[in-house]
Amino acid sequence: MDVRKKLSGACGPFTFDVCVRVEEERLVAVFGESGSGKTTLLRLLSGLTRPDEGRIEVNGAVWFDSSAKINLPTQQREIGFVFQDYSLFPHMTVKENLDYAFHKNGNEALIAELLNFAELDGLAHRKPHTLSGGQQQRVALIRAIVRHPKILLLDEPLSSLDSRMRLRLQNLILKIARRFRLTTLLVTHEMAEVLKLSDEVLVLDHGKVARQGEARDVFLQKKMSGKFRCAGDVIGIEKADIVHIVFVRAGSQVVRVIASDDEVAEISVGDRVLVASKAFNPVLSKIGRDYAAFGTCDTTGENF
Repeated sequence: MDVRKKLSGACGPFTFDVCVRVEEERLVAVFGESGSGKTTLLRLLSGLTRPDEGRIEVNGAVWFDSSAKINLPTQQREIGFVFQDYSLFPHMTVKENLDYAFHKNGNEALIAELLNFAELDGLAHRKPHTLSGGQQQRVALIRAIVRHPKILLLDEPLSSLDSRMRLRLQNLILKIARRFRLTTLLVTHEMAEVLKLSDEVLVLDHGKVARQGEARDVFLQKKMSGKFRCAGDVIGIEKADIVHIVFVRAGSQVVRVIASDDEVAEISVGDRVLVASKAFNPVLSKIGRDYAAFGTCDTTGENF
């Protein structure tokens, strides 16, 4: 994919110039500051915005080529798009929204499977305004995949949800991507979401690719700090030989802590913890979510 376009961002006009290759069936998080071009990338892929020049090719099919004057219409691009605001038809029921995605009569077996998959079986005949935000987003997610898209585009789909619902919907996104073997691009400003969901991350900066690779290689440093005190949320726990690696997000930082079996016995993903250094060794303690140092760090280094 190679696309170029002149844009106006948060820091004024700039040229969007991205050339990137995305492997099939991978979930790629698109990360960057506001105005860096994240949503524009999805709109260019979907055909909702036209590049000034460049080429977009998916599985050998050319969707856009400025030199050959090819510009495939959005409805022919085999994409599923989930917006921040759900974009459900308010006058239609849940099932009617799914049927409409087929443009004609729906695939009843697939729709039933998707409703069950998203735990929406009993809500098929409800209108969107009677559903919670999390339920509406689940409908939007499964509606985006009823036509078996080649690419699923997610534009900060969880931004309006509380932390508990975000975690639940993150798990659903992973299940959907794996079950239907989708190539997925997820725009998000949440680093924890990037680390949990992505196979790799694409960091945009002012319309250009600043970094690309596996999230932990892109974001996590290997420096040591001799003084550290930080409250944060557990976003991942991995077993490594005889110890555990706990990933903690605090504000814009992600820290890695080596922990023993005893330390992680009562800690789960989503828990609030305090990380502090004692004689240059990190100490991990579970705390309440009302801890005063919410999202703050006192550190002379970057992470453990």
